[in-house]
Amino acid sequence: MNGNGGKLEILDTTLRDGAQAESISFSLQDKIALARALDGLGIPLIEAGMPGATPKDTEFFAAAADLRLTNSTLVAFGPTMRPGGKAATDTSLAALLAASTPVVSLFGKAWRLHVEKVLETTLDENLRIVRESVSFLAAAGRRVIFDAEHFFDGYADDPEYALSVCRVAMEAGASVLCLCETNGGAFPAQVAEATAAVARLAAGRCAVGIHCHDDTGLAVANTMAAVEAGATHVQGTLCGFGERCGNANLATLIGNLQLKRGIGCIPADRLASLTGTVRQVAAICNITLSGGAPSVGRRAFAHKGGMHADGVRKFASSFEHVKPESVGNARRFLVSEMAGRSALIDRINAILPGLIRDDEGVGRVLARLKELEQRGWQFEGADGSFEILVRKTLRPYPPFFELERFRLVAELSVGETHDRNTSAMIKVSANGEEEITAAEGNGPVNALDRALRKALEKFYPRLAEMKLTDFKVRVIDTGAATASIVRVMIESTDGARIWNTVGVSCDIIEASWLALLDSVESKLLHDAESAK
Repeated sequence: MNGNGGKLEILDTTLRDGAQAESISFSLQDKIALARALDGLGIPLIEAGMPGATPKDTEFFAAAADLRLTNSTLVAFGPTMRPGGKAATDTSLAALLAASTPVVSLFGKAWRLHVEKVLETTLDENLRIVRESVSFLAAAGRRVIFDAEHFFDGYADDPEYALSVCRVAMEAGASVLCLCETNGGAFPAQVAEATAAVARLAAGRCAVGIHCHDDTGLAVANTMAAVEAGATHVQGTLCGFGERCGNANLATLIGNLQLKRGIGCIPADRLASLTGTVRQVAAICNITLSGGAPSVGRRAFAHKGGMHADGVRKFASSFEHVKPESVGNARRFLVSEMAGRSALIDRINAILPGLIRDDEGVGRVLARLKELEQRGWQFEGADGSFEILVRKTLRPYPPFFELERFRLVAELSVGETHDRNTSAMIKVSANGEEEITAAEGNGPVNALDRALRKALEKFYPRLAEMKLTDFKVRVIDTGAATASIVRVMIESTDGARIWNTVGVSCDIIEASWLALLDSVESKLLHDAESAK
């Protein structure tokens, strides 16, 4: 069992291991924004990169002195010294010291296969490398986390040697022996057995850590198994992305450990900001957060079936394993033919509090829903459009802006280059003023989106925070071929909130435009209410 007084030390490696994920590329400003977001959540350690490895990492550590973090400590990451070398003259160790972080993560080999075939040296030389590298950094006043690479493969192959690497690192001054499940292929029982062996070896002299990858979908389960076996230091990335299939998802782990095991990971008063921080990190990284992400996904507390929704209304824990607000998420009742009247009333009351069961307004909303659904609309996954429908049906409000007209021009060359160019010209009025603007985009929807927000940002500057993150088209009446009715779903985010909107038409441009209008209007509605 966890032996650290019911607390864990969390290290987030989004800025380092997360940067190794496909399609992820951080600017310096991205890394600074991520560090501040993680600091706001109360993550104790942030592994920020490998100084000297890339100009961007070196630039970040140079700028780190001005970050003024409140809760987090930055960690520099790097390798042990080279075979045959000396710690005092090793450039990688010098770069770790030059980063000026009080904590360093030092990775070294714990699998004899890697020692002999990759590092191409002897087992004894590898032990010397580990001993002198750790000792050198510890003597320089750094707290050393030793990352034992491929530990679980090494332990399965030669447990005595894998443990000897850990013993040498501990005796040289490492404060944490972090066991890395580098290939992501281990199972929980294997992880628990090996972690327990290291915990016995450490015997209170230093902490034991765990770093898992998700190649078999078991990174969270393996991390939980390691914690149960004695690990008190946990590494991962907040959104779970990282090299190959990703790292252990810290958002899931924090929810599991803190709420289900009573093991402190972040300050208790910051747990309710977990969902918001995850969405903020996803926005900075320009990734789409899975709706089914445990604890923090949009669907994590969404109820569709009438019996399920009714059960939740009567006794929430009947279909919810934790309270959604405990992790900063919210319960959602999906509007569909499967949802009951009670669930619909709850949805409406969440938007306009005070509506009672027999209010004739419920009937008006139901009638409007029925009318639109017969024409192909679907509001089950379009919370933004549903909110606008409810407000306009029950308590009409003045529009934030009016569209005067728009024009699209699309060009496509038929030569070898296949160049595409779409431009949109739009005229809107708001606050008694008119604005005409134009923009180019990658296709008509992107061009319209950019032109509309460009025109409206003059009146509503916070629209600059918003961006579209997903776009889906579904043909409803396939028998009509190219004249079919289509349904367009758009997902949007402003970094703090994610919302979905829908548009339906036999014209795909009009359907996209209707979904886009609702998306912008939803952002303006919430900004206006937050300003009250």
